[in-house]
Amino acid sequence: MEGAGARCGAGRSRGADVVCEKRVFKGKVPEPLFQLACSHHHCAFPVSRNELCVWNAATAQPLYLSGHHYSVSALSFGSKINPLLVCSASHECVIVWNLDECTQKVQEGFTPRGIVIGTLLGMVLHVRFSPDDQQVAVCAGNQIYMLSAKNEAILAEMHGHVAPVTAAEFCTWEKSMLISVSEDRTFKVWDYSTSQLIYQSGIITAFPLLSLLIDEENKQIITGCTEGQLWIFSVISEHNYRCIAHIDLKKEQEKVCKKVWKSGKEIGEGQNNSKLCKTDMRPEGSVETSLPILLIEHCDFFVCFHNEENTYSSQNTSYFWIGTSTGLLIINLANFELEAVLSYRDYSDLSIRIARSCALTRKAANGKVLCLIASMFEDMIAVLEVKLPALVRTQHSDFLPCENEKSLSVIARGTLLANSPLCKNLKKNMRGPSSKTLGVKNTVKDKPLVFHNKIKSSGYTAAPHMTMFSPNTNLKKKEASKWKTSCKCKNKDYPLESYPPIKYEKEISVTCKPTPIFCVQYSGDGERLACGLADKTVLVFNSNLTDVHDVFSGHDGAVNSVGWSHDRKWLVSASEDRTLRVWSVYNKEPALILGKEKFHKTARFAQFYFIDTFILLCCGAEFHLLSFHLDTTKDDLKRYKQRSVCKLVQKFPMTSAMEITSLSAVNEFYSYIVLTAGSNRALEVFDLNVGCSTAVIQEAHVRSVHQICQNKGSSFTTQQPEAYNLFLTTAAGDGIKLWDLRTLRCERRFEGHSSRCYPCGIAVSPCGRFIASGSDDKYLTTATLDGKLRLFLP
Repeated sequence: MEGAGARCGAGRSRGADVVCEKRVFKGKVPEPLFQLACSHHHCAFPVSRNELCVWNAATAQPLYLSGHHYSVSALSFGSKINPLLVCSASHECVIVWNLDECTQKVQEGFTPRGIVIGTLLGMVLHVRFSPDDQQVAVCAGNQIYMLSAKNEAILAEMHGHVAPVTAAEFCTWEKSMLISVSEDRTFKVWDYSTSQLIYQSGIITAFPLLSLLIDEENKQIITGCTEGQLWIFSVISEHNYRCIAHIDLKKEQEKVCKKVWKSGKEIGEGQNNSKLCKTDMRPEGSVETSLPILLIEHCDFFVCFHNEENTYSSQNTSYFWIGTSTGLLIINLANFELEAVLSYRDYSDLSIRIARSCALTRKAANGKVLCLIASMFEDMIAVLEVKLPALVRTQHSDFLPCENEKSLSVIARGTLLANSPLCKNLKKNMRGPSSKTLGVKNTVKDKPLVFHNKIKSSGYTAAPHMTMFSPNTNLKKKEASKWKTSCKCKNKDYPLESYPPIKYEKEISVTCKPTPIFCVQYSGDGERLACGLADKTVLVFNSNLTDVHDVFSGHDGAVNSVGWSHDRKWLVSASEDRTLRVWSVYNKEPALILGKEKFHKTARFAQFYFIDTFILLCCGAEFHLLSFHLDTTKDDLKRYKQRSVCKLVQKFPMTSAMEITSLSAVNEFYSYIVLTAGSNRALEVFDLNVGCSTAVIQEAHVRSVHQICQNKGSSFTTQQPEAYNLFLTTAAGDGIKLWDLRTLRCERRFEGHSSRCYPCGIAVSPCGRFIASGSDDKYLTTATLDGKLRLFLP
């Protein structure tokens, strides 16, 4: 086989240094070639019908090994560096080669020989060394053979697959555990010491499974099929091999392409030289091809950026290479999104456009990764050198957030602007009681009998009253003492080292008949729990859920949301009857009622904002900023007249949305940021200090977001200021996403719980370490923000 020299890809000016073709080997490539091999500075591949070549990238010297009588179909390097072993398999035998000994033999003028460890096993599709290089797993036909790496001996045979086995991997943290995938579209877990089947999955997909990788850090397995689909399963024993995520790489490539195309449209076509969009966007009438996943390998993503201040993601995130027939992908296992795409067709100097087999080095050397690909239609094998930092940098420069988006912060960092909507509140304009009347008891003075300064007429000439008299039935004034926060507030700090609450405590029935609970909200001190029900009432319980509770009735429709004030003296509720009510917790009467004439659509969500200065209310495709002043005093003659005042400051419509599906803002401290989600599947960030929308995240989920949950912290614990910039979103059928307001990127994704059709709620613990989520299968799911802990509890 002839070898050509190195050529650097210059298919696009901005990515000229991304990939370099180090060597091209032309000759007769065996037809049944399924597995190539790369390790450190070495690449192994067949060069003729029965000859093997090991190419050293450091010295550019090939080492030719012969010993097979039939075509070599699978190759694999050992797990250890010293000595470095390579295993080659063909139809008639499996051979293990010691590269140090073979090199020495060649230098001495002898023909190198390997150790035959297996004969006449059949068509071998995959071979893999054990972590200690003592055994070799050989996938031949429908069976898996465990062979000794030192001599010809079959240690175990595993039968169970009904189609050819395409890949097998050793589980490093479990003794004698092997996991295999097959064209029968299932994966199996084996104990190869006893040849026993531990677990067998159902049929995962309609397409054959080709590749497999075990993620030791997260204890997960990743498998890919011939149609560009990835599945991730948890191997933790308590999870029972639960499916964590399913990723469609075709759709992910289209998302990246759209981002690049939009950025090119904004910057200008002349400045955007990326060909990624042109390559992946299919013209009208074109044929859609399959995207077989040939390889899944670890990626040293963060190692390449350890000297840079601005890394693109956190350090504890795992990244993986995905080798396909058309190029290489880098996927972020935290958010299941693509970080970079390398398409062979984008680089005109590359000799191979479509690959049938692929191999990558696991470790990067000076930011460079060796890639070995075999051509689909030609007798050609190429050795590529991919510069990982250059690849990621050129791709991310297209759609990194701009400077105004980077400056966003939940914690208010600047002063209020002179024309800010947040300066227009009623409380500073309302005059409080004078100092002469403070502390003075109400005594009978020398006044008219009606106890008023002015005696009004009998009212015979006035219009008749249209509202019926409703007596005051709430006479239990002394019960307010039990709700005084000064007596009930706990002064204990939050235990930062505690585990999530997994112990069942208590369950009570809120009504005598089945009634949906639409919303629940704890008060800031954790002493009380408010619930909004479908029977038009709001219930307030003690934190220990005793049978004694207060009922707030008055709505004429189901209660959609409830919210506590910062001082825990008021409740705000929004209902299907298109009204908003603010309740006094002390006397359980509405202090403020905004009727149907104020809102043209259902009030979906309401909350206090800016430390009880304003109220935010969702109505249709916009939310209202309401300034209010609450006054619960009653006039002796007009005791049913509302004395509280509310004023609309400004309306904020969402961009291209028919309805706001969720809203979130911080009331625990001063913040200018309001987050909204719309029916158009977009997230929008509003800065109320400026009084406008500052950022839009399109297609945040595949469905409309039904809840936004911010990390609001607690008065009982302290977090880093940057932690308050994290927020969660969830949508039915699309799991939970963790976002960072500073970058407006999804940093992590939580899946594995059942959330296909019902809008399941989510919550963040006060310490900011845990997430709780409901599920369709009546389970409670808890996870840590770093995604490492997942508990599935009934």
